[in-house]
Amino acid sequence: MTGRLVDTDALTKLWDQRWPGCSKVPYELRGVQDRWVRFHTLPASKRYPETKSEYETILGRHNTVLTELVRGSALLVVTAGYSDRPEPRVPGRSAETVAVHRDASYWTSACIDDDPGFESYLHLYASQVRWSPGCVDPLLCKVADDVIANVLLADTGLGWLYHPYDGGMDVIMSSRIERDVLRDRHRDWLSAHPDGL
Repeated sequence: MTGRLVDTDALTKLWDQRWPGCSKVPYELRGVQDRWVRFHTLPASKRYPETKSEYETILGRHNTVLTELVRGSALLVVTAGYSDRPEPRVPGRSAETVAVHRDASYWTSACIDDDPGFESYLHLYASQVRWSPGCVDPLLCKVADDVIANVLLADTGLGWLYHPYDGGMDVIMSSRIERDVLRDRHRDWLSAHPDGL
């Protein structure tokens, strides 16, 4: 997947306008409860794929939802690196992440564990890719296998946010109504858990 570098200062300004006070850490996005929905990527909430057919189901569900969400020709892709310092190290991301998301600019960092002496930081890297169904499949397969975590996908205007994880996807829409429409369209993919997890 090749992408175009993004203006990270402009991306930060846009984030602060569209999602004021919202964490940029992908796994924390479900805190936007009134606009969040979680879909599972395998039937019966199975977590990890074991067969070619299960990978096809996972990618089919991801691409179905993304195709419904993407309205333009570009998709924002954000991947993560980790370190014990506020500044990213070089290289900033794992070889597996770079292999599926090469052309990315360092965007921002967040402390994810502030225990004295055990601090850890998440460093986010962003790019834009030309959208077509399947264009992020290699990345989504690594996420499904729990090789890569803390991925964020979005439209370039940040109108919605999409966090794929091993077992499903968290989608945050710009309004409760849009969330409800999306949720109702894919009810069979929802969790049976009362909190939607």
